[in-house]
Amino acid sequence: MTSATPFSWRSMLFVPASSDRFLESALRRPTDAIQLDLEDSVAPDLKVAARARVGALADRAADAGYDVIVRLNRPWRMMVRDIEASVRQSVKALTLPKVPDGSFIRAVSEILDECELEAGLPAGHTKLIAMIEDAQGLHNMDGIAQAHPRVCAMIIGAEDLAVSLRMAVDADGLYVPNIMAVAACRRAGIAPIGFVGSVADFADQEKFRETVQRAARLGFEGTFCIHPSQVEAANEAFSPAPVSVTRARALLATFEAECKAGRAACTFEGRMVDAPVAMQARLILERAEALAAMLARRVAAKA
Repeated sequence: MTSATPFSWRSMLFVPASSDRFLESALRRPTDAIQLDLEDSVAPDLKVAARARVGALADRAADAGYDVIVRLNRPWRMMVRDIEASVRQSVKALTLPKVPDGSFIRAVSEILDECELEAGLPAGHTKLIAMIEDAQGLHNMDGIAQAHPRVCAMIIGAEDLAVSLRMAVDADGLYVPNIMAVAACRRAGIAPIGFVGSVADFADQEKFRETVQRAARLGFEGTFCIHPSQVEAANEAFSPAPVSVTRARALLATFEAECKAGRAACTFEGRMVDAPVAMQARLILERAEALAAMLARRVAAKA
């Protein structure tokens, strides 16, 4: 992928930047990243105060061992102020709402270049997550995903996209846009995140668990969570099961032994294994290793 490190955030829990209470609650959860929100969860009259607090909150979360993302506001004047307040060592990525095209990503990246230089951060420190939330963004997903090396992931914003397309927020309408997003992300070498459905459906935990498990089967790597109850289901869904990791290692050992013997395919557990099947096993092991490294970094940060 285009980002400096493999994408390993399975769960990205929203926390309003206006609330200390919600942050303290989030710090007790096993979320991979805390996403400080300056947009939808912050009332208009609290935007300025939330922006002023985002640095301290980000540092608090980072000190507790969490990776930190900040979701910014639109339109431009608000977004620029949000960027200036959010670029710091403790913030790993910014989430950009309602991204229309690749030129928007490049403009934000130019602002980030200046902010990182002023903050004494290495160029490219701040990654970008692009939200596709209207018909224009949907049409330009390839250009958005490939716009800049800072882009590490892309997600469909279900509710806003449904408004733009005048469709229901359900699996029928959202399936095609999400599969298009997976394909665009894979072409660009970035991570597809999200699931087919509405992020607002958190009351039915079993339904959410089924939804994110389906998302993992469809190729997604992680998702936003708007409620702490969603975190563990997301982590489980987007982690290779231990039995899958063990099986992948055994399959690769068998396949590689057969390759050394001059054969391009073999049988494993009664099924044929060729190069594409072996690659699937390698991807499982790469994912497991990336997650293990992320969790090790968190343990070290908390020590």
